[in-house]
Amino acid sequence: MTDNGSLAAATWAQVELARHPDRPYALDYIHALFSNFFELHGDRLYGDDHAIIGGPAAFDHRTVMVIAQQKGRTTAERAMRNFGMANPEGYRKALRLIRQAERFQFPIFAFVDTSGAFPGAGAEERGIAWAIAENLVALAQARVPIVTLVIGEGGSGGALGIGVGDRLLMMEHSIYSVAMPEACASILWRDIARKVEAAEALKLTAADLKRMGLADEIVPEPAGGAQTDYGVAADAAGAALRRHLGELEGLDVDQLLEQRYQRYRRIGAS
Repeated sequence: MTDNGSLAAATWAQVELARHPDRPYALDYIHALFSNFFELHGDRLYGDDHAIIGGPAAFDHRTVMVIAQQKGRTTAERAMRNFGMANPEGYRKALRLIRQAERFQFPIFAFVDTSGAFPGAGAEERGIAWAIAENLVALAQARVPIVTLVIGEGGSGGALGIGVGDRLLMMEHSIYSVAMPEACASILWRDIARKVEAAEALKLTAADLKRMGLADEIVPEPAGGAQTDYGVAADAAGAALRRHLGELEGLDVDQLLEQRYQRYRRIGAS
């Protein structure tokens, strides 16, 4: 196999590990890291989307707002969670939580794990693009610290809908990209079989994003991946969240917002 072929194969192995069905999902991290998590439901407009969960919780004796994408473990739960692909009402629920966090001055922790927003006709009819866009604005302007952790897949605008913040952390075997490899291959070459090639071209691994300056920290996983030891993975994630939140809480609001603004202005500048 050529060097390029070996590199592509290694990248695809990371994609498969990020999608491993036994990896800890958002609720696994939430139950391990937080106490008194109180899940809030509904967007107060259309319905409750189970692909996005969230609510206030206690973290080190302070109240924080948790917003997360939740995949399903069983067949029934996958159907109920829509495989972690949110509809507009999911993003509008997240927007409701963002505004509550700002009102009550709760820092926000966002756990990203989705292959993308749901692409169905109903989602388009109910304004999914607008819902995601509103969240981007709200997160960019929220006057509270925001720490984002990619725990599995970070796919396209579906991930960005809850993923804008002050710090981006990635679990060691997670991925984050403008599009999932299958979608990229279909768009560029009209050939999904080229997904491995697309994955390498996208530079979507945690190491890639850290090298490009997009990810602030890679959170180590136990040998073989987070699915081998949920406790070790959660402890590492918790330590990283705690450290970055502590740094952000040392800034006044104007500094926080200016640094967030400059963070996104720098992307693609070099």
